[in-house]
Amino acid sequence: MSKFFANVWTKRVVALLSIVYMLFVCRLCYFSIFYDMQINDRVSTCLAVSGVSLAALIVMLYTRRQILTRIASFIILPAMLPVVLLYFGEWGLIIPIIVVGIVILLLSGAGEGVKTALATIILLLYIFGALGYFLFTTFFVSAVKEQVVETGVSPSGTYRYRVVNTEDTSNGSTAVYVEPNYADVKNDFAVFTLKNQEHVVYMERPVQSKVEIKWDTKTRQEITDYLNSISDEIEVTLTDAELKALGYTYDNKLMLTTLSASRKFALGLTASDVDPVPIDTLTPEQLDFFGIGKEPDGRYYILDPDPSVVEKNGSEPGARIYFDEIKPKALKLYNSLNVDPPTGITYFKVAKSHTVLLNTLTDAQLADLGVSDSGDVMILSASQMVVPEEDKDKEDAEATEEIVTSDNKVVFRYYVAELEDYYDVDSRRLSLDLLN
Repeated sequence: MSKFFANVWTKRVVALLSIVYMLFVCRLCYFSIFYDMQINDRVSTCLAVSGVSLAALIVMLYTRRQILTRIASFIILPAMLPVVLLYFGEWGLIIPIIVVGIVILLLSGAGEGVKTALATIILLLYIFGALGYFLFTTFFVSAVKEQVVETGVSPSGTYRYRVVNTEDTSNGSTAVYVEPNYADVKNDFAVFTLKNQEHVVYMERPVQSKVEIKWDTKTRQEITDYLNSISDEIEVTLTDAELKALGYTYDNKLMLTTLSASRKFALGLTASDVDPVPIDTLTPEQLDFFGIGKEPDGRYYILDPDPSVVEKNGSEPGARIYFDEIKPKALKLYNSLNVDPPTGITYFKVAKSHTVLLNTLTDAQLADLGVSDSGDVMILSASQMVVPEEDKDKEDAEATEEIVTSDNKVVFRYYVAELEDYYDVDSRRLSLDLLN
């Protein structure tokens, strides 16, 4: 048996468990960055993590001279830095892993010089990481007192909400937040909630005395008809892929924006008219006035591009520069050149629009854009206690109060949330907001 455990291949195979533990720590690091954590039972979680960590430590000490174990020993402590900072206070989870990381780093089979250098680097990472984090949270995160007065889930279970009263120097506020109820990662020990998914659907100052939340279920067609009855100018923002799926090309979504008064006059508009102006609506003479050419197939290009734009785009001199092929930096330079030098007034800019009018979309197209057949709609009414103007100078005992109640109003529609992609639960973006 001793020969079996002394065999180098046995140690190499067992060393794979060190990588498994390291991956567990890296997974926890990932969750600490993108998820908030709520531990269900701290005692059982501490015991489970301690048991796994102890077993991992025994395995890593047994295989400490194997390359896989050495790699794991170098990664565990740096990977735990976000966990320590963002899950600060959850010591039953943090301490067992940190102890394993320290012990295996000091006792690994790496050379003393390597261990000393790595330990110094890791120590500096923790010092400067902690200093930067606490400075950020102290100076850039506003200190307000929040009180959650109500929580709940929509009838379909797709969304959850919370009503929050905030105390600050401006008489406070009442806000309603809605977030997806389907993006949590749950296990027996903790629930991980995706960060930065809450959407403010209602905010009112000062603090409201009472907020009543009601939910209703509406069909896609009902909401479309209602929104179109309010205005025929409601726009929907779409991605490039969605525009293409609806049959739009790059060129027929090109717009003239930031038009100066003189350029509006050239188009027969008044100075007060709002841009953008679709390039598709321009006559050949107007296109020529703006220095834009059009191919028979509908593609637009720059008639006489400035040499600096040609160079920035990497095009050959004399070659046509099409707007659907122009590089972003070259387009930015082109737009910056359309300026009146003496006054600095921008004549116009060319940009692609990503909006379409809601009343131009059919129900089938809305379905293709991901809008469900029916879904949840939140209706809210709020009330506030106020003192009438004539009673403000009276003593408190004599003053009267009135309850001002707002009418029921829709503050959240699943329809809009899906169209505007409120909840992009599949993408992960690093930002300072994750440190809040």
